[in-house]
Amino acid sequence: MDKYRAQLWVKTDPFLVGALQLPPPSKFSMHYLRKMSTYVRTRSVEGCYPRLYWVMWRHIACGKLQLEEDTAWLYFEVFHSLSEKNAQKSLEWAEAASSCTSLEEYEKVKSKLSVDTLQFLLFLYIQQINKVSLRTSLIGDEWPSPRARSPTPDFAGQSTFLNKNWDDYSHLTFIQTHLPFLLELLLEPDQLTKSSHSSHNSLISLDAVRSLGFLFEGTVDKNRTVHLLLDLALWQPLQNRSGFSKTSNTFSLPKMQAWIRDSLVINPFGISSCIKTGRKLAWAHQVDGSNKRAKVACNSYTVPHGHRMVVMSQVHRQTLAKSSETLVDARIKIHRCNESYIYLLSPLRFVTVEKCRNSTIILGPVQTTIHVQMCDNVKVISVCQRLSLSSTTNCTFHILTPTRPLFFSGNQGVVLAPFHTHYPMLEDHMGQTGLATLPNYWDRPHLLSSENIDKNIWKMMSPREFYTFVVPFEMEGDTTEIPGGLPPAFQKAMAQRQQKTQMWQKTVKDAGLTREQRKQFQMLVEHKFNEWLIQTENRHQLDSLVPPSDATKQVAG
Repeated sequence: MDKYRAQLWVKTDPFLVGALQLPPPSKFSMHYLRKMSTYVRTRSVEGCYPRLYWVMWRHIACGKLQLEEDTAWLYFEVFHSLSEKNAQKSLEWAEAASSCTSLEEYEKVKSKLSVDTLQFLLFLYIQQINKVSLRTSLIGDEWPSPRARSPTPDFAGQSTFLNKNWDDYSHLTFIQTHLPFLLELLLEPDQLTKSSHSSHNSLISLDAVRSLGFLFEGTVDKNRTVHLLLDLALWQPLQNRSGFSKTSNTFSLPKMQAWIRDSLVINPFGISSCIKTGRKLAWAHQVDGSNKRAKVACNSYTVPHGHRMVVMSQVHRQTLAKSSETLVDARIKIHRCNESYIYLLSPLRFVTVEKCRNSTIILGPVQTTIHVQMCDNVKVISVCQRLSLSSTTNCTFHILTPTRPLFFSGNQGVVLAPFHTHYPMLEDHMGQTGLATLPNYWDRPHLLSSENIDKNIWKMMSPREFYTFVVPFEMEGDTTEIPGGLPPAFQKAMAQRQQKTQMWQKTVKDAGLTREQRKQFQMLVEHKFNEWLIQTENRHQLDSLVPPSDATKQVAG
């Protein structure tokens, strides 16, 4: 039987993308979710099951769970963007939403959105991973245990702390602890009301096991060919272990729970594996005589599609640039980078920027979320599905996004500004990730902490301080301008600045300078420009862009 033993692991995205980094509402406890499970299963004709429509979720969330409508929409929208991976459908939704001329029309468009009911219940429950316990807040950490702490080394061979959303050991521990409750949410109403989930007679349906595929996947071979959980559970050699009955076309709940628990391993495509066994990448070259080496690793070039992960750490006073298949649909962690320029010009899945300082990060379209935390004086430029921030100081975000930026706790001096750059493949990459130019809510943040009432939390960039950004690399592609253009106020400021430049050029041309005077004038301008480069600390970026051997064309290598 061991010949056909399955290995199951917890998927990364439900926790990385789906678990919002704030304490969940108290009504997301098991007590209320159990009631919700019964409620939706008995109202299938009302748009509750097997698909839960926004209108019904709003009714449950606001009327039963006492959530604010904005909060209800946030969780629904996050799960919808996480589970909806069809780029064409995302573009169709964006077109429908952007064409609305009134709030009533927009609500009609929203009313057509639906999510998988059972998976949504699981999604709501796993928000508990960020629940703050009184004991933890007083002691400062959980009681040490072999499972509670990740042994994942960093690139220097030392242990490192990972937040729960990234830490696959935390994901595994959470599932091992809460598996009975997760399975209970999937039971039929009659079994829930009888509290028979602990009985050996409890059964779980095919749809319920299919929905568990939101959290689990697995393999039965050494090559780690990834299979859906339901396919593994129904595979003939594993049916006895998974508890499948051909007679009832259901699974035994106790056997299913035992099989999952017995088969769980750490995610082979998670960040732990990426850091410990991933391939080290050399994307950056040294500048300014720095002895520090950038540490960049990818979990593997041979991982299945949708499982790629890239971690980069300690990029110091460097310009790092890449646009290649290595990055496509990858989850990116940018960690402890300082005084650097990082260009990742490919369609990405998810990006975290953590503990970085004095750096500029230019990203290709991000299909789900850019999360920035514990950063100081960092500028992020990207098109993304969502931007979220926590504990940032004096950071600037040039963003094009169809959702409101999420401000968690601890932010100060945030500056929001419109997206202001382009590169040749940008519009193609936006199409691949299902991101459009409208709607665009870059200037409408959603403040999720009471401390955000402070007016110093954020401001919108003044058009007078606004400049466009040029990506200094040669690439193939058709995009020649900023997608969607600039907001009118910013476009007007740019036009006025261009007009002043033209007037200055005309003044110099009409001044009648001699050749010697022109030469002296040019030297003076160059001197002032070099002074500005040094004062703004942009000199090292220009130095790092000097091609050692046609480097501007190597970005796509």
